[in-house]
Amino acid sequence: MNEGSELDTISDSENFDISVKVAEFKELKGEIYACGSCLKIRGKEESGVCPVSTMTDLLKMVESSDKVLVFG
Repeated sequence: MNEGSELDTISDSENFDISVKVAEFKELKGEIYACGSCLKIRGKEESGVCPVSTMTDLLKMVESSDKVLVFG
């Protein structure tokens, strides 16, 4: 959500390789979604990192999850 919608623009660094961490998270069956409204406000479109979701999708995800992590 919000700045998390810019995940595809975060550069890897010597101290933290974000693309590797995202790949590891997905390999462990983690799911990452982009907020459609957040992307629209930023003038961005869907990237290959995560699918665009709606508020309904996000609500269902929160309701059905044991744990939800939010960064940003």
